[in-house]
Amino acid sequence: MYEHDGERYYIVDGHVHYWNAAPDNWVEGQEEYAKGWIECFYAYHGLGPEETHWPLEQYQRYDEDLMMRHLFDEGHVDVAIFQPTYLKQWYTEGFNTTERNAILADKYPDKFVLNTAWDPRDGDAGLEDLEAKVERWGMKGAKLYTAEWKGDSRGWSLKSDEAARYLEACQRLGVVNLHVHKGPTIWPLDKDAFDVSDVDFAATNFPGLNFIVEHVGLPRIEDFCFMATQEPNVYAGLAVVVGGLMHARPRMFAKVMGELMFWLGEDRIIFGSDYAIWEPRWQVEGFAAWQMPTGEDFSDYAPLTTQAKRKILGLNAARLYDLEVPGEFRIPEDESAVLAPS
Repeated sequence: MYEHDGERYYIVDGHVHYWNAAPDNWVEGQEEYAKGWIECFYAYHGLGPEETHWPLEQYQRYDEDLMMRHLFDEGHVDVAIFQPTYLKQWYTEGFNTTERNAILADKYPDKFVLNTAWDPRDGDAGLEDLEAKVERWGMKGAKLYTAEWKGDSRGWSLKSDEAARYLEACQRLGVVNLHVHKGPTIWPLDKDAFDVSDVDFAATNFPGLNFIVEHVGLPRIEDFCFMATQEPNVYAGLAVVVGGLMHARPRMFAKVMGELMFWLGEDRIIFGSDYAIWEPRWQVEGFAAWQMPTGEDFSDYAPLTTQAKRKILGLNAARLYDLEVPGEFRIPEDESAVLAPS
């Protein structure tokens, strides 16, 4: 729970990882890519406040105690949602797998929501694995990485017939929240594989599923917004938006938030720290205190109200995942949509 200016916030961090990118996990012959991947992450890490920067060795593989302290003891987070990314072409045990995340999710079930991942290129075996994971852990969500390399394939599309089989399985299994990575390119992945057009296609064909576009399609913010405003089951995931822009690029952050609020509104935006790219504390505190700048460049953007911040920082994700929010943090259904900015 976090309190700012007398307002109490229930915080759901919608995007966290428990990764292992240490050299002893690099696949032989793929060291260039494994090293380049985590060093690209580390460069993004530098966009946060200087006092939050880690040494690279710690960044490659951090332990349970550090993660629990950063998220829950210091970071104001009430519940965090794991978003796995496998990358087994470069990392022997995977970069950030469901199984690794489950180590903490099983130990702290009141603190973590465990999501899985799938890749349509895995065919029937992948569908069987998805069913087995859902049966074991009861997931309601999955992370999709359409740019992931697999053999000679350097990405896949939600428009494919193979992907449709998995989307149908998600409907049947209750895996209704699909977090699709569509954002800044991470070396050595290909920028084209992060295009948001396949989300548009899938969201229309599967209206019973929620598509949370992680990183809001950056840098294609206009493409994302004009698509998402027409697809009521598309949501904006703020991982990278807050961590990458709020401190280092405040004017761009204001533009992105202004566009998201105008086109999607306060009910379809989800906070995520992207831990351990960045720690949540400075993001939560900064976002709760943030105001839309004044001046001609921002005159067509509305202020961000206290109610909007409460929804974005936790209540929207809690709704998607059926989390039990204490009564003191809920917003009555008949409460006015316009509250004074905090």
